[in-house]
Amino acid sequence: MRTLPTALASHLAGDATTMCHCWRVTRRDGIVLGFTEHDHVLTFDGTDFLAASGFQAADSETASGLSVEAGEVSGGFSSVAISEADVIAGRYDGATVEVFQANWQAPAEQHVLLRVQEIGEVVRAGGAFRAELRRLTHRLDQVQGRIYGRRCDAVLGDGWCKVDLTDPAYRGSGAVVAVLSQTQVRVSGLDAALGGFYRQGVCRFVTGANAGHAGDIEDHCVGGDGVVLSLWLPPPLPLAVGDTFTVTAGCDKSFGTCGAKFSNILNFRGFPHLPGSDFAFGYADGDTVHDGRPLYE
Repeated sequence: MRTLPTALASHLAGDATTMCHCWRVTRRDGIVLGFTEHDHVLTFDGTDFLAASGFQAADSETASGLSVEAGEVSGGFSSVAISEADVIAGRYDGATVEVFQANWQAPAEQHVLLRVQEIGEVVRAGGAFRAELRRLTHRLDQVQGRIYGRRCDAVLGDGWCKVDLTDPAYRGSGAVVAVLSQTQVRVSGLDAALGGFYRQGVCRFVTGANAGHAGDIEDHCVGGDGVVLSLWLPPPLPLAVGDTFTVTAGCDKSFGTCGAKFSNILNFRGFPHLPGSDFAFGYADGDTVHDGRPLYE
């Protein structure tokens, strides 16, 4: 049950109200922005809520329980609010949104937090955006904890894996010398690495339009025409010759790669000797030995 401030409750009990919605967006990089549908800037709870964004909420439904209902908010791009470049770069993906209702005549004393949501899908069209607001219960649909499998479930270089990715042996840097497509570039600076060394690794752009953006590497090929990197997804903005980047080695999560490439078998987080589905769904027959011996030596 939500408890309203006394002054706000008295205002809502009156014959006429002066209420509006406000949104506080906390991006994953820590930047906090405030927006309101009112026509003036409102300040409360340590945040300035800008009116220049043209923010407007669509109708939404709220249900009890753990349902994953979603709302929507829309607005126009603004140099003082949300820029199109930031949206393209994914800086608002997964951001937390606090939805307030406030009396615009006295916002500091008369406001209430209605709900906390996360930004889901963002759609751009005609100089404006439309963002889906998801209830936090959507996280319950995501896999939590670990899953038994033959391959490692750690992220290369994290606290489970413990491979030191600051080691120069696992890092490289270079520059784009030719743009073959928006997911494939010919690069310099990686001639010393064997083909495939950076496959399934990470490429982070240092300069250029995509500076700060990191993408997964699909393939790393070395041939007579030079070194070619292929990305799984195109960067938010077009690639250009001269863009510089850093790369880290990739891992296919297999037991063999963990030992041969990283000498890290003791920290392998998979179960390479786990019987497969063929064994699990098999049945006893005269051609198979069932005497309790280990399945793998």
